[in-house]
Amino acid sequence: MPWMTDPDAAAHEAVRLTGGEIRLALPLGLGKPVRFVNALVRLARDDPSIRLDIFTALTLEVPDPADDMERRFLGPARDRLFGAYPDLLYARMLRDGTLPANVTVSEFFFMAGNWLRHEGAQQSYVSANYTDALHVLVSRRPNVVAQLVAEEGESISLSSNTDISTDLFRMRDAGALDFVAVAEVHPQMPFLDGEGAIRPAGDFAVRLRPRDGYELFSAVKRPVERPAHAIGLHVAGLVADGGTLQIGIGAIGDAVAHALILRHRGEDGAIRVTCPFPVPSAATGPFDTGLHVVTEMLVGGLLALFEAGVVKREVDGIAVNAGFFVDTRDFYRRLREMPRDRRDRIAMRPVSFTNTLYGDEAGRRAARSGARFVNGAMKVSLLGDVMSDTVADGQVVSGVGGQFNFVEQAMALRDGRSIITVPATRMSGGRVESNIVWSVETTTVPRHMRDIVVSEYGIADLGGRSDAEVIAALIGIADSRFQEGLVARAKSAGKLPQDYVLPEAARQNTPVRLEAWLAPFAHRLPDFPLGTDFDDVERRLLPALATLRRESASWAGRARLLRDAVFRRGDVDAGAMRRMGFAPGTWRPAGLALKGALRREARSGPGPSAGS
Repeated sequence: MPWMTDPDAAAHEAVRLTGGEIRLALPLGLGKPVRFVNALVRLARDDPSIRLDIFTALTLEVPDPADDMERRFLGPARDRLFGAYPDLLYARMLRDGTLPANVTVSEFFFMAGNWLRHEGAQQSYVSANYTDALHVLVSRRPNVVAQLVAEEGESISLSSNTDISTDLFRMRDAGALDFVAVAEVHPQMPFLDGEGAIRPAGDFAVRLRPRDGYELFSAVKRPVERPAHAIGLHVAGLVADGGTLQIGIGAIGDAVAHALILRHRGEDGAIRVTCPFPVPSAATGPFDTGLHVVTEMLVGGLLALFEAGVVKREVDGIAVNAGFFVDTRDFYRRLREMPRDRRDRIAMRPVSFTNTLYGDEAGRRAARSGARFVNGAMKVSLLGDVMSDTVADGQVVSGVGGQFNFVEQAMALRDGRSIITVPATRMSGGRVESNIVWSVETTTVPRHMRDIVVSEYGIADLGGRSDAEVIAALIGIADSRFQEGLVARAKSAGKLPQDYVLPEAARQNTPVRLEAWLAPFAHRLPDFPLGTDFDDVERRLLPALATLRRESASWAGRARLLRDAVFRRGDVDAGAMRRMGFAPGTWRPAGLALKGALRREARSGPGPSAGS
């Protein structure tokens, strides 16, 4: 089959090869062949005789602004921030209720928060650990596997998504599975090697090089605020030189990577010794042997650690093992432009390798010495249950993904540790609430697998400890506004001794104390330690918009913003006001609210305000 340039022709060919009964397997995230998938969905929409069932995860969508302020902020910068990435037609139709009855979509992991309160997506969600998603997919007998790929000569790289695809091709090679393979080439995809990552072009029955290109999806980096930096600094002290590392995407992952780089360069000493919160004695000093990476997701922080010489311990010539990636355009460029001998030290592998010890167990155990698997949570119960993917009423925020896999792996390794990070508080309905609670409504990781939990206020080492010790340790890293209530609740349940008294050293876990610790080191703890696509004005706007969103959740908050706009002294940021479409002297309610938020942030300085 020659290469095609017309997505519609490629879709017609897939229908011809399957007889119109298509069970389509799509990679999660970046690996979706957008032009081919959209053409196939259009074809099924227009021809009810075609049956199209899609199984996938992490459908990437450029956000639609939820309100006027978001529209003002995102509108002028949409393509610059997210890339000129086209909508996936099945997601758009699912969202607006126009997906035809002959097309179904099931996902096992959502882009965080994107499908809350959407009945169709919530009802078709499939709960599965990342390593089990392959078995779920195989049980559905996929007959088309389509992927966005990189190309060099006659070779195809699965590039961003070896995670499940590698094992699917292995099964086909062994005669255990049969499917039509579809490749859509994208010139911005880095050509990466690894375990089964390279396939001959002839393995793909349908090969597409679309005439009209598009940019890869760019995952915008969010600001790293003081609590995230504090968590990153605590975690960095738990990582031993010569060990193995896994971290996730987001501000805390960026903070962990940045703190490890500071440590490697000897720039963290003063920050560490002035920490006012009790933490265990920490590992210090540069990474002479270096770290080895085994991760499902290759994130920008891990790439930065590789480039900084922190990640350099090799096993069979490989320093980084990963299953998939979704990141910024700069991340993709750095991979593409990396010298081949350096890039060959990064191996793309299936999650059956990265997320488990099965197979060459002895070899994997030896390679993963000193493993530290770092993952985030929404809430942690005082008994150690971790809630990461689903809220109280069963609505799925994201999915289990590989979190449980890595916790299980840490427990199976002799010197492995699972590190769950959780900010001590969150804002809900205009109020501060604790993320360390008596009980959680849903459980991602159960209490019998509790290990290490880290908040901005310190480290709770729960491994092998009694319930009373676990409860006391977690209360010790909770926000002090909630500690007495948590102590009382635990005592009323008979899980803490009646004479228990919270240690004095743990009684000042407050945002004010956190700010006093980290503010002097603002030059070493920037809002965007790994870079950003936001310009200077947008970077000034981000904390103000966060304050605006938080305060607008209550009448009292809106009144405070109005007060700050009218009565707080100081020049308003005229550039920021104009960027949002308001004259600096506006008296429009929305403009006044923004002005109040900007003035408050200008007074509070870098980082979150003391009361946040």
